Amino acid sequence: MTTRHRIQLRQYQRQAEGYLEIGLPQQALDVLERLGKAQTLGSHALYLRGKALTDLGRYAEALVPLGEVVDVDPENVHVRLVQGWCHKRIGRIDLAVRDLESALEAHPDEALLHYNLACYQSLAHNKRRALRHLSRALALDADYRDLIDGETDFDPLRSDADFQALLGIGV
Repeated sequence: MTTRHRIQLRQYQRQAEGYLEIGLPQQALDVLERLGKAQTLGSHALYLRGKALTDLGRYAEALVPLGEVVDVDPENVHVRLVQGWCHKRIGRIDLAVRDLESALEAHPDEALLHYNLACYQSLAHNKRRALRHLSRALALDADYRDLIDGETDFDPLRSDADFQALLGIGV
């Protein structure tokens, strides 16, 4: 890769990041398309492509570049979170769980991973695992407690006595 190509790649990546930041994923994708074939893209540009596709609701399509990033950087928390999000949206909770469990192997103290994994385990009706990960998320960052009431992923557990006990709600 020439110096000129590296500079152009960085410029396009910054433009794409800016578009994603202000909620214009199609424009981010258009900028990234100028970079050409996936083989010439670095892992960050592939992640940005996957994120743009995710923001456009093209979840199955987003999994392709995200999977390429995971092949190169399997411990990347951000990629695993987006991958899990996409798998959830296409109805593959089992794969969403796998994505986050893989990320937890490298980052066992990441509250966001535990919280999202608790959500996915709840949807999969794995109560014990859901409560274990939710408990761990709250121990790592009590601010996640503020999200629980509005989180529909916990609806399968809401009336459960153990769930209510974890949250300190009277049964």
